[in-house]
This record gives sequence, C-alpha cells and structure tokens, in this order.
Amino acid sequence: MTEHAPAGTPQLSARAILLIELALAMGGFGIGTGEFTIMGLMPNVAQDLNISEPQVGHVISTYALGVVVGAPLLAILGARLPRRILLMLLMLFFAAGNFASALASDYHALMLYRFIAGLPHGAYFGVASLVAASMAPPDKRANAVSRVMTGLTVAILVGNPLATWLGQWLSWRSAFALVGAIALLTVALVFIYLPVSRHEETSNPIRELRAFNQPQVWLALAISAIGFAGMFCVFSYLAPTLLEVTGVHENWIPFGLAAFGLGTIVGNIAGGWLFDRLKFKSVALVLLWSTAVLLLFPMSVHSLWTILPAIFAVGTMVALSPPLQTHLMDVATEAQTLAAASNHAAFNIANALGPWLGGLAIGAGLGWTVTGYVGAVTAILGLLIFFQAWKLQGNPAQSAPAGQAVTEH
Repeated sequence: MTEHAPAGTPQLSARAILLIELALAMGGFGIGTGEFTIMGLMPNVAQDLNISEPQVGHVISTYALGVVVGAPLLAILGARLPRRILLMLLMLFFAAGNFASALASDYHALMLYRFIAGLPHGAYFGVASLVAASMAPPDKRANAVSRVMTGLTVAILVGNPLATWLGQWLSWRSAFALVGAIALLTVALVFIYLPVSRHEETSNPIRELRAFNQPQVWLALAISAIGFAGMFCVFSYLAPTLLEVTGVHENWIPFGLAAFGLGTIVGNIAGGWLFDRLKFKSVALVLLWSTAVLLLFPMSVHSLWTILPAIFAVGTMVALSPPLQTHLMDVATEAQTLAAASNHAAFNIANALGPWLGGLAIGAGLGWTVTGYVGAVTAILGLLIFFQAWKLQGNPAQSAPAGQAVTEH
C-alpha cells in the first residue's frame, strides 16, 4: 500500500498516520464537547445566571457567531504559518476561551467569552481536515476527513454527556474547565506526533481569496449553513423538550445526548463512505433523509422509548459534513485552507440559525415540538440549493471564475 504524507514530510508509517489522526481528533473531541455541552446544561446555566432558557440559546448562537467570524479570519491570518504551528496556536486560543468561560461572572461576560472561544473552531477543523486528506489516497480522502471528525462525534456521544453530568454534579463551569484541559492535551499531542514539515508549501492569502470567489464554493457553504440548521434547531432545545414534553427526570438528559452522539458517529462514518462512492450526489441523499427524520421527530416526543431512537436519527444528519468538506476541497482549487475553514463557519451559521428560528417559533407559543417542523423546512431549502449547485456543476463555464477551468468531481 502506498503511504501518503503532507507535502515536504518524510513518508509516514500506518502507525504514525493513526497517531496523527488521533491527535487531530482529540482537538475535535475538545471542540465538540465545548460547543455542545451548554445545550445539555441549558437549565443549569439559566438558573445560575438568572436568565431564561431562550437567552442561553443566544449564548449558543454567540459561540457560533465566533466560529463564523474566526474561521475565515484566522485561516487568512495563519495562511503563511506551518500547519503544525497553526494547529497548536489555535488550540491554545481555544483553551483560553474556555477557561475564561468557566470564570464568567454574568450573562454578558459569558456571551463575550463564548464568542472568543468560538473564533479558532473553524480554522482548526479546516487545517486538520487538510492534514488528514493529504495523508490519504485520493479515493479515500473523505474517509480520512471523517476519521478526524470522529473526535467531534465521540464528543457528542461521550464528552457531552460526561460534561453534562459533571456540570449537574459540580457546576456548569467545571464543564468548560474540562474542555480547556482537553485543548491543552491536544497541543501536546500535535507537538509530539505531527512531524515538522521543512518544505511545506504555505498558502498565499491573496491567492486564496481570489480562488475562493466562485459559485460552487458559495453554494456548498450555503447548503451547510441552511441544510444543517434543522439538526441544531432540534438539538439546542432537546433538554427542555425532554423535561417539558416527554416528562422525564433531568437524569435522563445525558442519555438523550448520548443517543444523539451515537447517531453522529454513525452519520459521520456513513457520510465519508457515501461521498467516496457517490461524490456530490451524496449530499442530496443526506438532505432527503434529514427532511424525513425532522418531520417524524415531533411525533416521537411523548414517550422516552420513541424519542431516544428519534434523537439518534437526528444525530445521523451529521452525515452531511464529510461530503461537503471534501467537495469544498475539490472545488476550491487554490483556496484549500480558506474553504476548509469556511465550511465550519457555515456549519455554525446553521448552529446560530437553528436555535434562533426554533426560539422564535417556541416564543410564538407553538410549543417545544415545533423545532422538528422548522428544521424540516431548512433541510428542504438546503436541498433546493443543492439542485442549483448540481445544475452549475454540469456547466463549468458558470461554476468557475473567468479564465479558470474546472475539473468535474
């Protein structure tokens, strides 16, 4: 088997590649735990800071806004840095934001610190995805990306319930302190296992910005921003839905989060497998599945034994991530770093849009279960954007900047 390595590094053994992927996935584990833990601790944060649960939803959206701002900005600012150094700096930044969140004195301070913690999120995943793809054969890149993203999904399965339990037992603040410690561990693992690349080609920020500006890139980002919103719409209000509609004790919330996490692991693996076989068409398949899952969710919420499988199914919607991430790396040509990071910015526009739309519908008196119907509408909109992208893909002259050829993927 031919072994692959980032440009300019020595040939790596299978064991070395595995250790690098595990180091990168640890960062995803920390980011996933930090991003989603507050959703499971929504009632605890609201009570401690004397605010409403929809206001905690605004804290979630503020973190997502930090990702949206930070992903392209830090990708451009760090474009000339070696990827190894950039990954470690981003994780140190993330650690600082989470330690600060643990010390937040009030609602507004928590909003600010969550915004700061979100800034390095997208750039880290973008650079980590590029490193993983560079070590894989061309027909297995999506699987390599999905393996790094497994850290995020394992966080939802294990890290999030664990942090939620820790937050209920001690304080929600301890959950963010734990995330900061995981980020520092990631810095150490990247330093140890990702080799120095003495001849690595660094990106050119101006060239990346020019190559980034093409319809296929923007349409892929729009699919991520709109099509993913339904998953976050349901997941953000999962804890109050379990308490208020299903009528279970708060001790069941970690089990609901674990069901969602298990679904994301299955969906993440399935998404990489689908793209390596169906390419861009896999995106449409996942969006159709997402629409069906979200429409069925409101019917499942009145019993614990039906809502848990439904939560699992909502988690599988993360299958959209590896196909879109890899498709972006295909169509972005010389804007690899910026496009890979911006996918996570778009993902977190969805993370902001979903809770916001759900909060509007809940605030209008439509009940906690309306999140499924709101989410289904966003999945359908994502599917419509996909069809426009698919149409342009068949017309290379329209899907690339002037003077630039496009290779069909």
